[in-house]
Amino acid sequence: MAQRNREDPHRPSRRRGQGELESQVLGALREAEAPVTAAWVQERLGGDLAYTTVVTILTRLLAKDAVARERRGRSFVWRPTADVAGLAALKMRRLLDGESDREAVLASFVTALPPDDEQVLRALLETAHATDGAAASDGSDVSDGAAASDGADTEDGADVADGTDGAPGDTED
Repeated sequence: MAQRNREDPHRPSRRRGQGELESQVLGALREAEAPVTAAWVQERLGGDLAYTTVVTILTRLLAKDAVARERRGRSFVWRPTADVAGLAALKMRRLLDGESDREAVLASFVTALPPDDEQVLRALLETAHATDGAAASDGSDVSDGAAASDGADTEDGADVADGTDGAPGDTED
């Protein structure tokens, strides 16, 4: 059964593309000047999403290390640890990690790139190799650009449904 549009209950709602909502939530967090609540994110996105949907998306982003949360009183505040490009790169890396023949997947990906994208990729690889060479000579560590948590959050058994740790009386706001 199709979802109905709130403005016109007789017209079905537009279905969001895969990852679109995560990108919107991450974008809203990046606009915030400080860590914010799920209710703030919900309001920023126009309020047409259920509060529980926003909390579920935030919790999924937390599992992907794209956001961090910290407890403020009885609720959580959220902040981004990655941008939209970092989230897309993480998804690509996870897909690649799930394949048994990485070389074949990469070869297929590269051969399907349009010429402009191929040139961008070549330039990025050359820059990365130059940076790796410089880092190897000075002994410094080179980051791969992965979205990572700052260690402020740990897997604490968060409940995906409501974003709380299950303590009695926990609320998001």
